[in-house]
Amino acid sequence: MFTTIPTIMTWARIFAIPLIVGIFYLPDSWVSDTEKNMVATIMFVLFALTDWLDGYLARKLNQTSSFGAFLDPVADKFLVCACVLVLVHLQRADVFVALIIIGREIAISALREWMAQIGASKSVAVHMLGKLKTVAQMVAIPFLLFNGSLLGLIDTRQWGAWLIWAAAVLTVWSMVYYLQKALPEIRAKAR
Repeated sequence: MFTTIPTIMTWARIFAIPLIVGIFYLPDSWVSDTEKNMVATIMFVLFALTDWLDGYLARKLNQTSSFGAFLDPVADKFLVCACVLVLVHLQRADVFVALIIIGREIAISALREWMAQIGASKSVAVHMLGKLKTVAQMVAIPFLLFNGSLLGLIDTRQWGAWLIWAAAVLTVWSMVYYLQKALPEIRAKAR
């Protein structure tokens, strides 16, 4: 369970965090800002792709496990939250966006844990709003890490800024949706 290919890929996302963060702390005499941006972007994209790949391989190789099901979303949340904090530090994302994204992740994780404890985890199963939020984040973050013109056509700073705010709006919207779905179960158990 701990050493299957999908689980190793999930662990790789967690171990990637200090590498992505650390690249921005290298001396400018070693690596230019443009190179730091490029390396961080490539690393984020590669490790973000492992999120899809590890799930696919777990099903294909029949290596699904409860530990993998637990670790996968934790790794995703760590990676996203760490990168959002880096973007705030680099002044490429607003601290308010970071508070929304990180706060939602904590709140929904706690809600899902609570709903699982009362036997109502299906009421907070992943919804399309959550998936849209994830897509917006997973495009915004590498755009903001890149912080330049992509192929001379796309201003990643502008697109990233729009997408991270769209992700923040979707984050709040999806959190409200999950809370509304959970509320009847919570009320029923409170009686």
